[in-house]
Amino acid sequence: MSSNLRSIVAMLIAVGAFSLMDAVLKTLTGSYPALQVAALRGLAAMPLVVAYVVWRREVRQLVRVRWRLHLFRGVISIVMLTLFSFALRELGLAEAYTIFFVAPLLITVLSIPVLRERVAPVHWVAIAIGLVGVVIALRPDGEAFFSWGALAVLGAATCYAVSAIAGRVLSRTDASVTLVFWTTISLSLGAGLLAWPNWVPIETRHLWVLAALAVTGFVGQLAITEAFRHGQASVIAPFEYTALAWGIALDWSLWRITPDGYTLLGGSIIIASGLYLLRKEKVRTVTVPP
Repeated sequence: MSSNLRSIVAMLIAVGAFSLMDAVLKTLTGSYPALQVAALRGLAAMPLVVAYVVWRREVRQLVRVRWRLHLFRGVISIVMLTLFSFALRELGLAEAYTIFFVAPLLITVLSIPVLRERVAPVHWVAIAIGLVGVVIALRPDGEAFFSWGALAVLGAATCYAVSAIAGRVLSRTDASVTLVFWTTISLSLGAGLLAWPNWVPIETRHLWVLAALAVTGFVGQLAITEAFRHGQASVIAPFEYTALAWGIALDWSLWRITPDGYTLLGGSIIIASGLYLLRKEKVRTVTVPP
């Protein structure tokens, strides 16, 4: 399996885990401030992350890192999750995801000057087709863009793209475990301190929700770190589009929100573009000698 195909599989796992995590976040945003929800994301996952580091016997690697870049990525992660948590109060998962899908294009654009990657024409075509699907899913009148929730998603998507590229740069020198550990620490301590003045006591009925948040966030963080560590960012990014299928399914199963025809048509185009790119990657793997 090529490094890109390995990363695509990791990205698909990450998208599934993060979609389930987002459903949990949406549940919490009805009872807690957005900044506190971001802090809970880190605090809930912390025990699993620490256990993982100890199990891998990689504690020493946590201090041999590029501190400034980790700090920058931590701040970006706090802003991203806070904005996205706020947006989930206003929008359904499927609607939020369609707007968030500007992130793959931003990642591709940033990968050229920052990572010095060469983007093949077929990748640009696949991303462009996916973005057409996003526009269709948002409906021609574009009303979804004119809301605080939509603007928050756009801000979160920008932060995500920057964080993904920073993670790829860090992965050249730092172990994967350091990216997961210090991102979780940033969310726990950074967002926790900022949220403390307006902290709302945790309700007992939400303890199981926090457990689900811990597991889904932990699995998603590991998977997405592996995805961007081994593969070309411009190839991996379009597979974020598969989150729309998760969003539609979760919206219906949890909140009985049914997407309209535009969302379904746009989602079909988005997913088709990702599958086309996967097929091209498989063909390249078979025809190009190792």
